[in-house]
Amino acid sequence: MTIFRSLMISIVLPILLSAGITSIALAADPAAEAPVYIEADRMESDQQRDVVVFTGSVQAKQGDIVITADTMTVNYSTAAPEKIGNEPQGDTMTQKIKTILAQGNVKVVKGDWIATGNTMRYFSSERKVRLSGNAKAWQDQNRISGEHIIMYLDEGRSVVERSGPEGERVKAYIYTDGTIGSEKPPQK
Repeated sequence: MTIFRSLMISIVLPILLSAGITSIALAADPAAEAPVYIEADRMESDQQRDVVVFTGSVQAKQGDIVITADTMTVNYSTAAPEKIGNEPQGDTMTQKIKTILAQGNVKVVKGDWIATGNTMRYFSSERKVRLSGNAKAWQDQNRISGEHIIMYLDEGRSVVERSGPEGERVKAYIYTDGTIGSEKPPQK
């Protein structure tokens, strides 16, 4: 499962569905196998450190999922080709994402679902995503916000936290009957 599909599943289901919001089908998504396309003003790769940094209006797309940010840093590990028996399957090294850090004006969009924050961190070994800094997720008029939204991808759960004892509290604005009313959510 790709990071983009994992983000969609982990954010939409645990946060929005647990709050009673419209369901989204989890059938196999052909977009999950689509190539990832990244555009930026600049890309810098450092093979010694196994890192690629994209800067300047970064936009990463896979299928119908789009992540935008001011910068995106991808840390990866490099491995030799897989072997079956003693025979390598291919002659090129493979790279596996370890972490992704998106910073500045982070926005994740899938259809009518949107999440925003100041930073987004993806930890592949823990299969965890942390959206931080005025983090918000919404679909239609339903919205949840906090300082951090943490998604545990394999556990199907998420946690929304405030910024500290004196910080702004977690807020959810939910239409429980599935209709869109005339009252607008608070814009704070």
